[in-house]
This record gives sequence, structure tokens and C-alpha cells, in this order.
Amino acid sequence: MYAVIRTGGKQYRVAPGDVLKIESVEGGPIVEFSDVLAVSGEPGTLEKPATAKVTAEIVSNGRADKILVFHFKRKKQYKKLQGHRQNFTEVRIQAIEADGILYEAAAAS
Repeated sequence: MYAVIRTGGKQYRVAPGDVLKIESVEGGPIVEFSDVLAVSGEPGTLEKPATAKVTAEIVSNGRADKILVFHFKRKKQYKKLQGHRQNFTEVRIQAIEADGILYEAAAAS
């Protein structure tokens, strides 16, 4: 069982129990994604549900590794170095609900 969701301008394939890093999201300990593009309930099938949502819990917030951006124009004595660190939120997918059917993650032992 998996779903394809869209958040932060990107698409992610998620299943209950998955942990993934997404663009920063604001909110409490539980986040709900309602922009579900497709759901696969059985192996080999993929369909667009009428109503679907994915719930996840926020595990942590952080910043990615630094990326260096270097601009250079030859023969003009122009050099510019800039660094960037992207913010992210790490979430654990708890449940996928599609057309009234609920798929939950197995209990961690």
C-alpha cells in the first residue's frame, strides 16, 4: 500500500511507516496532507481516489548540508561565493485514508 502526495512543490511516494525529509512545514506534532495524487491499495493497481488524505507525525526539523554557489566571469575580475542551507522537516507517515479505507503503519516494537 502506498500513495503519491505533493508537498513543497515536489511529489513523494509514501507508505505507512516511512520516514522522509520534506520542505519545512508549520504545524503541531501531526501534519495532514490532502493533496494526494494517486493511491495503490493492491499490488499492480494505481488509481486516483475521490477523497484521500495522508497523516504524518513530525519527527524533527533541521537544515541540510551547505551548498556552495560560485559565480565567476573571466577577464573581468569578478568572483562571488555564496552558501545556502535548505530547511527541512522529517516526518513519519502514520496512515493513508482513501475513500473511507484506512491503511495504518504497523506498531513499532
